[in-house]
Amino acid sequence: MASITPSAHLAEVRYEIRGALTRRARELEAAGLDIIKLNIGNPGRYGFEAPAHLREAIASHLHDSEAYGHEQGLELARDAIAMQQRARGAQAVEPERIFIGNGVSELIDLSLRALLQPGDEVLLPSPDYPLWSAATILNGGAPRYYRCLAGNRHLPDPDEVEALITPRTRALVLINPNNPTGAVYPRELLEPLVAIAARHRLLLLADEIYDEILYDGAAFQPLAEVAGDVACLSFGGLSKVHRACGYRVGWMSLSGNPAHTAAYRDALQLLAALRLCANVTAQWAVPPALQGAATIGALTAPGGRLHEARSAVLRGVAASDYLDLVAPDGALYAFPQVRSDRIAGFDDEAFALRLLEEESVLVVPGSSFNVPRSRHFRLTLLPPPLQLHEVFVRIERVLARMAREQAQAPATAVA
Repeated sequence: MASITPSAHLAEVRYEIRGALTRRARELEAAGLDIIKLNIGNPGRYGFEAPAHLREAIASHLHDSEAYGHEQGLELARDAIAMQQRARGAQAVEPERIFIGNGVSELIDLSLRALLQPGDEVLLPSPDYPLWSAATILNGGAPRYYRCLAGNRHLPDPDEVEALITPRTRALVLINPNNPTGAVYPRELLEPLVAIAARHRLLLLADEIYDEILYDGAAFQPLAEVAGDVACLSFGGLSKVHRACGYRVGWMSLSGNPAHTAAYRDALQLLAALRLCANVTAQWAVPPALQGAATIGALTAPGGRLHEARSAVLRGVAASDYLDLVAPDGALYAFPQVRSDRIAGFDDEAFALRLLEEESVLVVPGSSFNVPRSRHFRLTLLPPPLQLHEVFVRIERVLARMAREQAQAPATAVA
């Protein structure tokens, strides 16, 4: 029997956060090794718990969750999201312009499927969260990347963004607070980016899933408030701020002038209906999550576990002979860079594999986030601070070995 050939679309799709390195880590675990996994932002795997009032809301509504729900989400949940968005300054946001999905991941795919014709272009950050690239490609589009360099604190250059626009460009994606870099975008950066979208009639796509995870006085500026009547689709959810990844509840809110987005809203509604509905049971947690007491601040403030984990990473980089880091102002990750003056010709994928096999630490190479010739790697801030201290001891050992091998290579070649 002939083998089954997968879709050609997948040839260009990568998701190394759960890719070959993760499969190798599972093999090593099966052989008895204890692997420190820093590859994924999954709070429940590191001892974090969803707030009790979210669990209670779900438990008290189990009997109301056995039928299909509205294709756009429970009305109570959409009301709560619309209220939050209007309080943040978003224009013309009503429940019929809110869509709840099985996590933001599903909604990213749905939003691009409703938008793109074959060959249409989407402006994406480099580094990006790779699902944005994958969803663009799988829906017939072409990613075009604007750089967010460490030398500019991982912030984009609006002039560079605008220079990438062609007649096929349909959307501009912003990830703020940023995954993987932890950059938080100030209003004075968002304003020229909104102006670019307005000039070129682009849809703004604002991935704001980490909106309340902020450190040392960093402030989150919602894009929809800056966008005003410019079409903007803002993404949020329970996974990160509320530590409830397994609930699989995300949402997107369509703001801006309704006359300019009516057909697009109807396309989103059609696609939402085709998958029937999102997980009904977990949607009952949305109103208490958005209207109840905030719980993430205790973790991100000085003395809180996330703040202390971030501090452990900053200390680890400061003590390293090989690493630099732009301190993350938000989100759950750090994106260190290996210094070119210490290890030339650095291969981020080879390093990540060696770190896994030699020191039992799993990180994600920077090239996995669509950064060409990357010298970066991403690690999560979720483990306990003491474990992160140990991680940097192990990272330093691998980098020192790589530096010694490189220094010895010319002499070996001559011999």
